Amino acid sequence: MSIVYISIGSNLGNKKSNCLHAIELLEKSGIIVKKRSSIHETEPWGVKDQPPFLNMAIEVETALKPEELLVLLKNVETEVGREKTYQWGPRIIDLDILLFNSIILNTDDLTIPHPYMHERDFVLRPLNEIAPGVKHPLLKLSVSELLQNFKCKSSGRHGVS
Repeated sequence: MSIVYISIGSNLGNKKSNCLHAIELLEKSGIIVKKRSSIHETEPWGVKDQPPFLNMAIEVETALKPEELLVLLKNVETEVGREKTYQWGPRIIDLDILLFNSIILNTDDLTIPHPYMHERDFVLRPLNEIAPGVKHPLLKLSVSELLQNFKCKSSGRHGVS
């Protein structure tokens, strides 16, 4: 079984319900949810002119391979009601694989670890609640160190080296 960290976000409709419904659908598909963060209201990233998001992170256990999990996540997004829009635009639900064991993977369809996770407060804050000591396999820093670095960059101070 693999340990995977998934980011969940929603900024359309009943945002909290969308996030929780996605978790229920994952559990019904055989994914074991081991931990879940609290829900954080966050400002949009990338495209700013849209409603605020609710974001959270979950730790799951699965026997699926990364590509199989990605297919499942896309199916869950569709079942919750996600429709194709534009990059970083508003969405009913967004499910992203952040970390998958300590795998490093870069294909046309999937990059693990998530390529922007260390640049996004809305990913790092919820993830830090459930996995502060988990190391980023490329950056060799823990989630709590990544969050501290993010906070320092945002305030203009130097972070952990």
